[in-house]
Amino acid sequence: MSKKKNNSSVKQVLTQMVLDVFEQNGNTPLNYKQVSAKLNVRDPESRDIIFEILREEAKKDILKELSPGKFQLLELKTFIEGKVDLTNDGSAFIVTDDEFESDIFVAPRKLRNALNGDRVKVYVYAKSKGKHKEGEVIEILQRNKMEFTGIVKLSERFAFFIPDDRKMMHDIFIPINDLNGAKNGIKAVAEITDWPADAKNPIGRIKHILGAQGENDTEMNAILAEYGFPLSFPAEVEHEAEQIPDKISEQEIAKRRDFRDVLTFTIDPFDAKDFDDAISFKYLENGNYEVGVHIADVSHYIIPDSALDKEALDRGTSVYLVDRVIPMLPERLSNGLCSLRPKEDKLTFSAVFELDEDAYIVNEWYGKTIIHSDRRFTYEEVQEIIESKEGDYEKEITQLNQLAYKLRDRKFKHGAISFETTEVKFKLDETGKPIGVYVKERKDAHKLIEDFMLLANRKVAEHVSKMGKGKHKYTFVYRVHDSPKPEALANFAQFAARFGYKINTKSDKETAKSLNYLMEDVEGKKEQNVLTHLAIRSMAKAIYTTKSSSHYGLAFDHYTHFTSPIRRYPDVMVHRLLFHYLNGGQSANAEHYEKLCQHSSQMEKKAADAERASVKYKQAEYLRDQVGNIFSGVISGVTEWGMYVEIIENKCEGMIRLRDISDDFYTLDEKNYAIIGQRKKKIYQLGDEVRIKVKNVDLTKKQIDFSLVQE
Repeated sequence: MSKKKNNSSVKQVLTQMVLDVFEQNGNTPLNYKQVSAKLNVRDPESRDIIFEILREEAKKDILKELSPGKFQLLELKTFIEGKVDLTNDGSAFIVTDDEFESDIFVAPRKLRNALNGDRVKVYVYAKSKGKHKEGEVIEILQRNKMEFTGIVKLSERFAFFIPDDRKMMHDIFIPINDLNGAKNGIKAVAEITDWPADAKNPIGRIKHILGAQGENDTEMNAILAEYGFPLSFPAEVEHEAEQIPDKISEQEIAKRRDFRDVLTFTIDPFDAKDFDDAISFKYLENGNYEVGVHIADVSHYIIPDSALDKEALDRGTSVYLVDRVIPMLPERLSNGLCSLRPKEDKLTFSAVFELDEDAYIVNEWYGKTIIHSDRRFTYEEVQEIIESKEGDYEKEITQLNQLAYKLRDRKFKHGAISFETTEVKFKLDETGKPIGVYVKERKDAHKLIEDFMLLANRKVAEHVSKMGKGKHKYTFVYRVHDSPKPEALANFAQFAARFGYKINTKSDKETAKSLNYLMEDVEGKKEQNVLTHLAIRSMAKAIYTTKSSSHYGLAFDHYTHFTSPIRRYPDVMVHRLLFHYLNGGQSANAEHYEKLCQHSSQMEKKAADAERASVKYKQAEYLRDQVGNIFSGVISGVTEWGMYVEIIENKCEGMIRLRDISDDFYTLDEKNYAIIGQRKKKIYQLGDEVRIKVKNVDLTKKQIDFSLVQE
């Protein structure tokens, strides 16, 4: 090799090292002597080369000469931080925080033991892999999770733990003395304790045993553990809850507006144990109505930074699995002290409205109250009263229902969207085994409560948003929902047109109007679920944030969550902030609350994923005894390896793998939500009806396989 060529490759390496110095030192301006010192370069010749490199990189606009001899990088792009999104083949894409920055591809051997969801620092190469830049992980900044559910496999001298998580590609090595009593084949939770740099597998210990595979309790607890929800409350949290006195003091009552003599009741599902909200109703002498929305005063009992508060914040939300609720607060609070049980004095935080005949607000008031619920209704009982015009408080319930109708009509006229998805419930036997499936109906009784809760949430948000002027708006926790991306909406409109539905996307209001017509039209039809889910998928996700903006789906300019503090931590924050501001407090720290909002949004997503996993498990369990049976279904999803089908009669969803359809070679047509046979051009499209046979059920993976019954 010629000396010249050798020199140029040395210079190339040195150039990269020089640029790395700026990256690693937070891009502090440096001169050639400082750069040399950081690289431990002392000989004059090499220092001269470094000075030369600095001048050359400044000419290329990679460095900038701030003052004679002092340089700084123009753009920090060589190192990027982001989250690992693992693919099925073990490679990964690093999703960066910058929405304008494309994902970085990382090959399996360059992942450096990073796991799915980990936050990492990546070195980005100049070259690209297709449309993606390529890089390698140089540092794991934060592990996403260190605990996994899975199965213990024992041999004489050691054990391995096989995680359930399909994106966890490595088995965990468990030393025999860290088995914690776990036997071979048992389901457990393992925690990674170490991962030596040269080791192929991480080392861990069994944290707790869940039980035998396939048992209902084992599997439900495994789902909770997998999504990071604890299975019990720490002793100090339970102890703190037990220390709260039952009795409400006279001094406390004196500070509150007293509603104990006003007709008040709760309306909840028949199996509810925690009653977050109550409604009071009163006829006023001027012909108007006073409606009070009374919410459990959880923030009275939970002191900021106490063990109870920290635990509630960590959990972020209660989790509703198919057969159980994992509450955010210990039972003494959620089902006891805070629950608005009938015939008991209870502390509440209330939004009280004076409404006229047309449900317009004449007056509003917010503050701490005390109530005494006269009656606990189930939705079914209230529905019966609405339909038969007979029963307890029939006159008041009928009047509330009429007001709710007017609020609802106005909401839809303003552009709210009505998404009525079918919610599937399982009938379970005493062991938790599913013996039947039914669809939960939403009738007027549900909507009555919902409309008054929406009113309270919206008006509380509006009230706080008007406090403070201009830049000095008060920090608050809002629930916001962005309008859908035009491209996603256009794709949906194109698909809906195949079923004869027209979506007008000229403006947000027109879009909402035509989506509502669609939702009304599609009700009860076989394509209802497919179209509703697709419409929801084309929408942005609702999140918690301190940045006030509108709620697209509800067509409200300001919206928050005020009505469920027993089961949602954001509502607790809303109560605290509202009380603070009503008492003349200064605006809270926005940065602090934004972090809490982000955490709450993450926990809400985890809870929804856990809920979905429990439904998938029960669907698999329900169909396990029906392998070989034939059903009619609707195509509910298409991917490059198969199509998902939802059985019409029981709403269970499974997959037909493309490789199992033998009459042709099928490929995905992503744009048209279809799979197409390459020779005969037969098309299977989202929403099409097909006949399927239940082929195989894997309970562990919560997977149902169908085969296509070809006519």
